[in-house]
Amino acid sequence: MSSSTPTSWKLYYTNEEAWYSMLSDCARAEKSIVLEQFIFANDEFGQKLINVCAERAAAGVTVRFLWDAAGSFTFFGTNIADDLKTKGIEMVFWRTLIPSYFKVPNFRSWYLRNHRRTLVIDENVGYTGSICMDDRMKGWRDTNVRIEGKVAKEMKNAFERMWARAKDSHDLPPRKHARDEEFRYTTNYPAPGKRHIYADLIEAIRNARHYIYITTPYFVPTHRLARTLKLAAKRGVDVRIIIPEKSDYYTVDLGARAFFNMLLESGVRIFLFTGNMIHSKSTVIDGTWASVGSMNLDSASLLYNFEANIITTNTSFAEELSAHFVRDIQETNEVLWSDWKNRFFIEKIPEILIRLVRKFL
Repeated sequence: MSSSTPTSWKLYYTNEEAWYSMLSDCARAEKSIVLEQFIFANDEFGQKLINVCAERAAAGVTVRFLWDAAGSFTFFGTNIADDLKTKGIEMVFWRTLIPSYFKVPNFRSWYLRNHRRTLVIDENVGYTGSICMDDRMKGWRDTNVRIEGKVAKEMKNAFERMWARAKDSHDLPPRKHARDEEFRYTTNYPAPGKRHIYADLIEAIRNARHYIYITTPYFVPTHRLARTLKLAAKRGVDVRIIIPEKSDYYTVDLGARAFFNMLLESGVRIFLFTGNMIHSKSTVIDGTWASVGSMNLDSASLLYNFEANIITTNTSFAEELSAHFVRDIQETNEVLWSDWKNRFFIEKIPEILIRLVRKFL
């Protein structure tokens, strides 16, 4: 926790830890609960959260759910919205799917998704991170944050703007900023000049002097981001990246490996996480800049989806996130440049082929 600022926080190492803290806060809601989620499954935890929110709705609390139609496809096309309405909960799906989206493979369903994960209670307590509400992800290594203070109002305002878009309203609420000197809720909107997280990340990497610690489940960077990381390493910055040894998307894993040659040769260090699926999306730079939220470091998140991260210059927060990174690196195998470049040619063929489509991953 921070004692020097009005903003306080708690970081969670797994989804399950964050889930039960969310349930506790929702159960105490007095005015409002808003939930923006990419993946919400009809399982044990999902039903617990719905039940808690329904109880608060019956007590007069305003409850609204905004779920992505692709991420939460198990609910899409069902009567869930009507069922929730009978419980006093208003629910909207983001970007209704058309039938062809269910055909495999169909990459259109990857883009312009609402990939954000936001829960705000009473405009004072907010949650975000890599969290998904799906029991199968209970033991995944995720980084989620509970944050209390002015920034929670900024999170609520961002939800209101997405809610209006989801309902096809042309009258968006005005953007409000938290006026917190150290914490911001920064968003990515898939349009030129509005990819604010991406722009802030590039700027922070360019200004790095000592170290850059990145954890991401899906690493298929834009050429701009890859070049910025390469230049940081070449000027002596300790650049370390943790990604899964094996994620839940084989093609994305291949896309990541297509960048290994360039990055390893420049001095970037890459570590493959060998524990449970690592789904955390966080960056720490020099102990003075940190980001945690929904944005992966792949083209879909950086360029094409709606994303949101907490970005902070609070050194205590950054040091705590850095400690998470140091803990995680104990469960990794480092990819060494000498071993990587000397592999048999046949091992390199899939990475060569994936270069044709990696900018779409």
